[in-house]
Amino acid sequence: MLMRTSPTPVLDAMRLLPFYSGRVAVARLGVIGLLAILMVACATKTRAPVDDRTAPSATIVTSTPGPAPVTPAEVESRTPTYTVKRGDTLYQIALDHGLDYKDLAAWNSLENPNKILVGQVLRVTAPGDNSTAATGVTTAPLKSQPAVTEAKPGAGAAVVPPPASPAARNADNYKSSPKAVKEPYSEQAMRDVARSAQAPPEVVASAAPATAAKPDAPRVAPPATETEDDDKLDWVWPAKGKVVVGFSETANLKGIDIAGAAGDPVIASAAGKVVYVGNGLRGYGKLVIVKHNKTWLTAYAHNREILVKEGQQVTKGQRIAEMGNTDADSVKLHFEIRRLGKPVDPARYLPAG
Repeated sequence: MLMRTSPTPVLDAMRLLPFYSGRVAVARLGVIGLLAILMVACATKTRAPVDDRTAPSATIVTSTPGPAPVTPAEVESRTPTYTVKRGDTLYQIALDHGLDYKDLAAWNSLENPNKILVGQVLRVTAPGDNSTAATGVTTAPLKSQPAVTEAKPGAGAAVVPPPASPAARNADNYKSSPKAVKEPYSEQAMRDVARSAQAPPEVVASAAPATAAKPDAPRVAPPATETEDDDKLDWVWPAKGKVVVGFSETANLKGIDIAGAAGDPVIASAAGKVVYVGNGLRGYGKLVIVKHNKTWLTAYAHNREILVKEGQQVTKGQRIAEMGNTDADSVKLHFEIRRLGKPVDPARYLPAG
């Protein structure tokens, strides 16, 4: 007797097959989707936008410092001086510095020009005249840090706020980091990530502090001891005759000697003012000194007679003395040209012939 198997279990399995297949498919799709999301999240490196919250800097205002105050002691120390030595006279000191002896006496409050003491210190420039040319000293403003001032709001510049306190930093409105924004995965996003990895980092422009204007460099005045006009003198020979002694620095011959006869005319080699007449300089006899400008003066020595007075203005070629042999062994004119008090060779300036 054959037994028929009931088809119920098979039918039941066939009925349940769609149910289990759906569950497995759903689970499988869930796992695949989760892996895809993780891969996109790992691969996506989008730049987070950066908010520039830097406050504009305040304008830096610099104040140009003035020159440092000079004390009377410093002014006195910068003043050119001369210490009197044995055998000096005020007239010789004035001649050696290219000065009028009366000015030298006045600057040093000397009532008697013939009375100076060994070791006495004399100033050889006018009071208050401490120029660079006379002293060799220059003054410049002291370097100091530029002063920073807060610009007024109305002036168009923002004022820098004070640094935030710790309490303020913990406030709700204080953001210590930029916001991060998530973007969904896409091929465009992947291309953007690749380009950003190769591109250089972006520099965010911020308000830079205004550049402080540099103060103008102090202007240095040209030396006051010499100008171009001072050197443009038209010289003439002070006397007619033969040059018997020439100029020599090594032999201490400060001028030239021109031989002649007693009474021969001695004339001014250039226009100027007579600043000395007398015999107060040893070795010069009766002497005339003419100051032509701030740079030049001339000396005429060993005269027999002097025809001009101190303070008198003379013209080029004007007769100022008669040749003689005072304090000399023969009749001659000793003639000197001095530039800023220093003797120079007259042959370099007098016309040829």
